[in-house]
Amino acid sequence: MDKDLPQRAGGGPGGRNLCGGAQGGGLPAAEAITVGAWLDYWLEEIVRPNLEYTTYYCYANIIRNHLKPSLGRVLLRELTPLRIQQYYTQMIKGKGLSPNTVHKHHILLHTALKLAFRQEILGSNPVDRVEPPRARAARQLYYTPQELKLLFQAAEGGRMELIVKLAGYLGLRRGEICGLRWENIDFRKKVLSVRLARTTAGGTVVEKPPKTPNSLRSLGFAGLEDLERLLRRTREEQRAAVCAGLAEDTGFVLADRRGRPWNPNQVTRAMEAFVEVNGLPPITLHGLRHTFASVANSAHIPLPDISRALGHKDVVVTGRVYTHIFDQTHVEAVSAVARSIRGA
Repeated sequence: MDKDLPQRAGGGPGGRNLCGGAQGGGLPAAEAITVGAWLDYWLEEIVRPNLEYTTYYCYANIIRNHLKPSLGRVLLRELTPLRIQQYYTQMIKGKGLSPNTVHKHHILLHTALKLAFRQEILGSNPVDRVEPPRARAARQLYYTPQELKLLFQAAEGGRMELIVKLAGYLGLRRGEICGLRWENIDFRKKVLSVRLARTTAGGTVVEKPPKTPNSLRSLGFAGLEDLERLLRRTREEQRAAVCAGLAEDTGFVLADRRGRPWNPNQVTRAMEAFVEVNGLPPITLHGLRHTFASVANSAHIPLPDISRALGHKDVVVTGRVYTHIFDQTHVEAVSAVARSIRGA
């Protein structure tokens, strides 16, 4: 973990939290509270106890590296919409942050100051009167079925085969692949259940439930004979290594020769190197998840079914994230209508 971001801040009266501010109980009188002191209070008293550590870590970095250096000394009651607007401009034009990144700053600041308004420290939330940077949907690269087939062929027999097939065949996220355990695979029913995600925060691996409640899902792999054979072979190899005393049985599907689960960042680096070494078109592990959505869409799978397979909250999320993919369906629909009219 980042040495400047301990997982638990120092306790006790007068203790300092990871952003360098006073603990929540040490806030001064309302008129003397600075933006930095309020953000520290909000982070430690509201975010840390109620949200995932990965969210806390992300917010802490934004506060420590950007918000506090720029706005931290401003008195909370003197923070104006103009000052906030100038901060957004400074982040984008001065520091070169993307509008999407600064939009996250906007959401964080709005949420933190909304609490100050509700607790009657502020008469209104100044962020309500600021124009936020427009978030732009990121266009993810994805493979055609032919390119995906080439990827599978290049990975066959190697350590990346299981990773790319779980992502390409089932649309699993990186954290879901890293968190997959053998107890989550029912070979008799040919069903794989997503129950755990392993991700990183500041270099530390964090195990947690998947992204949303809808991400807790079961996916059938009947008909994916090569994936089933690969899973069975991997399990037998791991069992043999454990019996020979060469590895420990940690229960994770994605494990190294000693049985230890892969670090999620290691998976990302391995994927980048694999694509480059094999001269394949640029693709990330998350891009294979987009590939799954693209192939499913091309096969005319209903959007609700694609959404459930991906573990999205609802079809609105799926449609928004994969607009660039589903736009092709609209083109096909218009073309079909045009052909029908010409035929008539």
